[in-house]
Amino acid sequence: MSSISKALIYALLLTSTTIHGQTTSRATSADDSSSPQTTATPSIDTVEIDGTSSTYSVQFTIPASADVGENVIPNVLDPQAVDAQTVCPGYKASDLQRNPYGFTAILTLAGEPCNVYGTDIESLSLAVEYQSKDRVNINIVPANIDASNSSHYILPETLVEKPRIDSDANSTVQDIDLQITWSNDPSFSFAVIRRSTGDVLFDSSGSVLVFENQFIEFVSSLPEDYNLYGLGEHIHGLRLGNNWTATLYAADIGDPIDYNLYGSHPFYLDTRYFAVDPETGNRTYTPASNASVADDEYESYSHGVYLRNAHGQEIVLKPENITWRTIGGSIDLYFFDGPTQPEVTKQYQEGAIGYPAMQQYFTFGYHQCRWGYANWSQLQEVVDNFKRFDIPLENIWTDIDYMQSYRDFTNDPPTFSVPEGQQFLARLHANGQHYIPIVDSAIYIPNPDNGTDDYPPYYRGHDMDVWMHNPDGSEYIGAVWPGYTVFPDWHSTNSVAYWTQEMALWYDQIPFDGIWIDMSEVSSFCVGSCGTGNLSLNPVHPPFGLPGEVGSVVFDYPEGFNLTNATEAASASAGSSSQASMISATSVPTATRPYFRTTPTAGARDVDHPPYAINNVQGDLAVHAISPNATHADGVLDYDVHNLFGHQILNATYQALLNVFPGKRPFIIGRSTFAGSGKYAGHWGGDNSAKWAYMYFSIPQALSFSLFGFPMFGVDTCGFNGNSDEELCNRWMQLSAFFPFYRNHNTLSTIPQEPYIWSSVASATRTAISVRYSLLPYIYTLFHASHTTGSAVMRALAWEFPNDPTLANADHQFLLGTSLLVTPVLEQGATSVRGVFPGAGGGDDGGTIWYDWYNQTAIANLQKGENRTIDAPLGHIPLFVRGGSVIPMQKPGYTTKECRQGEWSLLVALDVMGTARGELYVDDGESLVQNATLEVSFVVQGGALSVSARGGYVEENRLANVTVMGVQGGVGDVKLGGSIVGEGVEFEEEQGLLKISGLQNYTGDGAWMRDWILSWSD
Repeated sequence: MSSISKALIYALLLTSTTIHGQTTSRATSADDSSSPQTTATPSIDTVEIDGTSSTYSVQFTIPASADVGENVIPNVLDPQAVDAQTVCPGYKASDLQRNPYGFTAILTLAGEPCNVYGTDIESLSLAVEYQSKDRVNINIVPANIDASNSSHYILPETLVEKPRIDSDANSTVQDIDLQITWSNDPSFSFAVIRRSTGDVLFDSSGSVLVFENQFIEFVSSLPEDYNLYGLGEHIHGLRLGNNWTATLYAADIGDPIDYNLYGSHPFYLDTRYFAVDPETGNRTYTPASNASVADDEYESYSHGVYLRNAHGQEIVLKPENITWRTIGGSIDLYFFDGPTQPEVTKQYQEGAIGYPAMQQYFTFGYHQCRWGYANWSQLQEVVDNFKRFDIPLENIWTDIDYMQSYRDFTNDPPTFSVPEGQQFLARLHANGQHYIPIVDSAIYIPNPDNGTDDYPPYYRGHDMDVWMHNPDGSEYIGAVWPGYTVFPDWHSTNSVAYWTQEMALWYDQIPFDGIWIDMSEVSSFCVGSCGTGNLSLNPVHPPFGLPGEVGSVVFDYPEGFNLTNATEAASASAGSSSQASMISATSVPTATRPYFRTTPTAGARDVDHPPYAINNVQGDLAVHAISPNATHADGVLDYDVHNLFGHQILNATYQALLNVFPGKRPFIIGRSTFAGSGKYAGHWGGDNSAKWAYMYFSIPQALSFSLFGFPMFGVDTCGFNGNSDEELCNRWMQLSAFFPFYRNHNTLSTIPQEPYIWSSVASATRTAISVRYSLLPYIYTLFHASHTTGSAVMRALAWEFPNDPTLANADHQFLLGTSLLVTPVLEQGATSVRGVFPGAGGGDDGGTIWYDWYNQTAIANLQKGENRTIDAPLGHIPLFVRGGSVIPMQKPGYTTKECRQGEWSLLVALDVMGTARGELYVDDGESLVQNATLEVSFVVQGGALSVSARGGYVEENRLANVTVMGVQGGVGDVKLGGSIVGEGVEFEEEQGLLKISGLQNYTGDGAWMRDWILSWSD
């Protein structure tokens, strides 16, 4: 080699995928960690630098076989699988005892044990508890847990909050609209009935209860063509349908459609529509597919169901019923009576999982990230380019590039040095901008044979005994980006203190503004404790090629790319074919492996391969994850709490940031979540792809997480995996501008997709961000309501218009709050989009009026249920304002700090009665506990806008203008606070549009410092 730089040698050390003859063995489970393992010796290669021959160690690559488990066949796909409903006896209830809040009973096996997927529990305890005016709990657990079944894990309240009887339940439970009935014919079953209508919401009759040490199954019938939503996390349409199995098992996987993903949310919303007889008022259940909204009137009723269980599970949806299966735990069911979606969501959050965290104001600004920003200088260039192209940038992020060899709480000295980073961040913060780095969920363990491989975060954690262990007591060593790693044990007494300490130490060097938690399912790139006995190889390369490496070059582009970029598409296709041929020529054929099935052993648990195999996207539970028998400090196995690692690391990070930023709201975005994680963090949709399909799926993803208590949700705009293109990125940057969390992020080696890369995307982004930033007061107000009442920020059309069954499956449009309807283009090449205007054309008064955001005029001649074609040329996203709304806005600036200093304006959209309402919440935008707040109420009626405020927060920005849409008839003198507004009044009678500007002089001490009335009627 004629010449090579030291930097290239360093790159070789980090990225070489050559193995040079080493071998290693795969540990099939954590139990194997104590057995001798075949280890490898790092190989030596030679390179010539400026005429001098030098040797270096070639980085060892973990064999791909290390992340291959047994060839498990999921039971739902296994033709040999036994149907527990046909062989198990069920239970009989006895010893019924009533109490002031419900009743208890003993459930005893009704026949010989079936032991189909475990060991049947002979005796169970049943407790039915009416806990509040809107919530009832059905709890079924083993009657006795002793030495014979001590491994049966019941989820403790210390890990996941357990709803209890409300303090006022003695006086409120009689108001609940739910009634529990039960029967022993032919075996125990129960039903949940809505008292006000007689509708049966949940009914297990006709099925048997199965309760084993590794398998629980219960079934409920459902009405025809039912409407269920939730049961996350999946890439799926909003309405779940009736022919699908929803698996809940946290997995590190790049967003496959319909399979289990990063989080677990065992909650669903059930909405039922009833045709109402106009003469008798009688209701008849009507499947949404059979509804005729143009001719009939409907009512809907919604309820919610939450299974407080953290084990792996799957929910089988069939046309006639729902079957819930878990591989452990208990039945801890909660029913919420609604009867509307907003009420169900509030009841679920208030009574079970907690309200979402309130976010700092700056977090609603635009976020830019990618895997592949090489150094501080390139990061500065990106920041400067946003400014040069006049695209507002609030937050710059770094992926794992900044780390020293991908190790948490470090900065790479050559590329992301601490001194240079401090200078960069000083400039960034001086401009009112912010920095958010990624932190992964595993900690590198140093090479014991390399004295220079020093990593204090590992040693400190080791000394505090905070790492997960193998069953033999040794540290569990998996593999993630930096190589062989250990994993924090959130059951350890010192784990949160350790995490807090490391965050604080790192913040002292790099003053970040928030934290991005990744890989928290928790992910591991090998099966079992594969690093045990192999640490002398560290740092090792993952068992797969990183994007851009030989064999992993990214040639993928969005659908339709060949139609708009034929030459580039042909080149990419040729490159892809060449790469595939190269891989095929060097690949070793693998023999077909028989399916793996486990036969249960009486009285024992097989946690590595449970007898019932859920439909896990990775197959074997140990693949690309820590093994199920990895052990916590309290003896609990990962099998029992796998779905909680992400939840617990978010809690630990929240506590850590409270320490780093005393008195401020922590800003955290996390990948793996559980019910209640929204108290600590927001969530992004994970590793999606630069495809039009994924842009569409971002909407049902966001709406589902609204149900789960995560208003702070967004996706990787323009797509993470694969190369984006101009048209997709144009449309997606505009769509995501109306998601609460707005970030562009893509993977290593793909083409750049910052919005300034393409001129049309830059223009579309400037337009969208201008709208978004003007709406920040409205968005912030929505978040305060979500944080204090559990209301949704992004809303499905069906939730706001609950009596229209044709909206049951509507997930191509959404509402931002109650007032804004977003109708994006989701198809390549389209210049128009079809959309509905819910509520329009209905009732004697003509129903809901919708106004075009841009021209501020009403959409004319809307018919009830009409699906209208809307012009949407590239660069334009249709946005509509709902009549009856008052939307507070501020003049947009480059940063949210500038936006908060802008003058105020109000957009008034009158309804058919000439009325409108709105609210505004203002505080300092960052404090966890506010010294003072301001709440402003807007009411319009009779041609006058009344503004009243309460609270001590001082907001001194003045009111600049008021725009009123839908004014009927003439306009008289415009008066504010009794004074005639002589100038700046413009009325377009044909459009019904009144514009009043120049109001600064009338509100010189601040727009909301005093109450006032603005009138314009004759």
